[in-house]
Parts: sequence; structure tokens; C-alpha cells
Amino acid sequence: QVLLVESGGGLVQAGGSLRLSCAASGSTLSSYAVGWFRQAPGREREIVTYISRNGGSTYYADSVKGRFISSRDNAKNTVYLQMNSLKPEDTAVYYCAAGPRTGYYYSRYDYWGQGTQVTVSS
Repeated sequence: QVLLVESGGGLVQAGGSLRLSCAASGSTLSSYAVGWFRQAPGREREIVTYISRNGGSTYYADSVKGRFISSRDNAKNTVYLQMNSLKPEDTAVYYCAAGPRTGYYYSRYDYWGQGTQVTVSS
């Protein structure tokens, strides 16, 4: 059982940056791949990025490629999402999720955080 808690969301102007954190407890996060998803009002939850258990493999959705960077510090049991050059269309609730393998679909992940709101003003 893994408990995930996201933090770092907030309100930022377009062009600004935020860093989200996903802290795990109850189990060693290095045993899990981690994905970041987001869901905007009226839209389906979508993959933003995932990172493999050792951090050696990452994926980014086209919409965030070149602007977002995921990383992990397994010693701290934490995964990060650095978001740069934010756009109003990045506004959403962001969730981290952990599972045995990386994947694009939310069904691949077994454990989810409660989400953190990111709002980007124009």
C-alpha cells in the first residue's frame, strides 16, 4: 500500500513556473513507476508524463514536451514535476500515480494522490 500526497500547486501567471511534489509513504517509491496526470473541468484525465522506477526512462505528452520535466529522488521517496512556461491550457488538477510499470493509461496505476490544483492566468 502506497499513500501519495501531492503539493506545490497554486495560481501562476502565464509564462511562470511551478514545481509539484509527490511524496510517498507506506512503501518504498523506488519499487514503482510514477505517472503524472491532469484533469481539467469537463475533460477526461490525461497523461502528462511518466517516469520509470530508476528514473532512466521518461515520457512526455506532446502538449508539455520541452516545458515540463519529471524527476525522482528515491532517497526522499518523492517524485517531482517541474513545470515551466506555463500556459492557461495547463490549468487542471494534477495527480500523481504509482504502479508496477510505466504506461499511458490511468488503469496501469494502482495508487493515486488526492490531486493539487494548478491555475494559470492569462
